[in-house]
Amino acid sequence: MMKNSGYEYREQVDVWGSGLTIPAYLARKYTHSSEIVWRDRIGRGEISQDGHQVNCDTVLKPGQYILWRRPPWDEPDVPLTFSIIYEDDDLIVVSKPSGLPTMPGGGFFNHTLLSLVKKTWPDATPMHRLGRGTSGAVLFARNARARSILGAVFRKNEITKVYRALATGVPAAQKFSIAMPIGPVPHPKLGTVHSACPSGKHALSMVSVIEERADTSLLEVRIETGRPHQIRIHLAFAGHPLVGDPLYAPGGTILNPDALPGDCGYLLHAERLYFRHPATQSDIRIWCPPPPELEALL
Repeated sequence: MMKNSGYEYREQVDVWGSGLTIPAYLARKYTHSSEIVWRDRIGRGEISQDGHQVNCDTVLKPGQYILWRRPPWDEPDVPLTFSIIYEDDDLIVVSKPSGLPTMPGGGFFNHTLLSLVKKTWPDATPMHRLGRGTSGAVLFARNARARSILGAVFRKNEITKVYRALATGVPAAQKFSIAMPIGPVPHPKLGTVHSACPSGKHALSMVSVIEERADTSLLEVRIETGRPHQIRIHLAFAGHPLVGDPLYAPGGTILNPDALPGDCGYLLHAERLYFRHPATQSDIRIWCPPPPELEALL
């Protein structure tokens, strides 16, 4: 492990925070830490409000700003490499290894794909993200114009995203679709996680069997929507969770309440991206070679 440089988190108090003390407000909004932990941080001088040091009895008003100066912390060891698949003045597409988070969160800040990419391209912005355990192609915009156009492309679902996955069991059909909505469900550690949820948001995945391997199947999955952990949830819902997935059980429910969405162990790879270039409008077809475990044996 290696310590990072720390980070400053700044936010404006919501209306519902009116009348709460700072530790009570932070504990309700950020359930990863108890009120006692937030009180300790205030005591160490890590929390300020509108530029002034606070105490645990400070009562909040809507519109005020809270700043948490988080001291440097040890980040877990992860693969700190990536390779370039495509690059021009507007875009970069890189290959992310399994185990490397795309964005900061969950204890990761410097040890992320975003941090690594920004060392070479400071203005690069990821247009989507892959789960920590998912490998494959990630598209970055290099300027504001490309960022705006590609943002609209993603919102309008004008990009094709194709994945490879190793799933448990053998599906009854060679091709099938999964349309279970995805939304938040209770989780003892995080409050909620995304899972199969009839009242959730529309989600659609198109699945094809590439190869059957005894009691597992190599699958191609094209996602028509981009919900969090969509492929993991949908294949689990269909009765074929990813081999080694620590979180999602058959039916799309939570397998292990101690597991977190960022836990690795499954095999999922973002293999292809098809979209129009934001500047030239030419067709861009990205292929990111899968890891050996996800190559067809025959």
